[in-house]
Amino acid sequence: MRPLPVRRLAAACLLLALAAPLGAQSSFAWWKSEQFQKDLGLTPDQCARIDNVFQATLPKLREGREELDRDEADLSRLIELNVDEAQITRQVDRVEATRAKLNKMRTLMLYHMRQVLTTDQRTRFTPLHDKWIKDHPRRGSDNAPPKK
Repeated sequence: MRPLPVRRLAAACLLLALAAPLGAQSSFAWWKSEQFQKDLGLTPDQCARIDNVFQATLPKLREGREELDRDEADLSRLIELNVDEAQITRQVDRVEATRAKLNKMRTLMLYHMRQVLTTDQRTRFTPLHDKWIKDHPRRGSDNAPPKK
């Protein structure tokens, strides 16, 4: 049996991997994939519960993304207007606070999804998801295979 600190570190690493910044991960609804359901042994109840977490969070994530887009547009406008550094600093703080709020919301959503899985399913999830990401690179992503 692993010592408790090692298990905690492993759990923290998994959560951090799941909580990569917005745009850094796929938007793949893995719990709806027949292959993931089979490979993880997901029950229909687990799929429904995970989807409920996702559906409950999605509108808030969309609102947060719209707020971030507005804040970033305002920052760009202020930079174009060549305003003083204090105004830029305040807007940068606003942009980063919005981004942090959005990432926190997404991380908590992923955490709640993870809580639906059994310990064994959590262990099997990461390699399956990593393989899916490798097999389905996003356009323009850093993890895309090199072109020949």
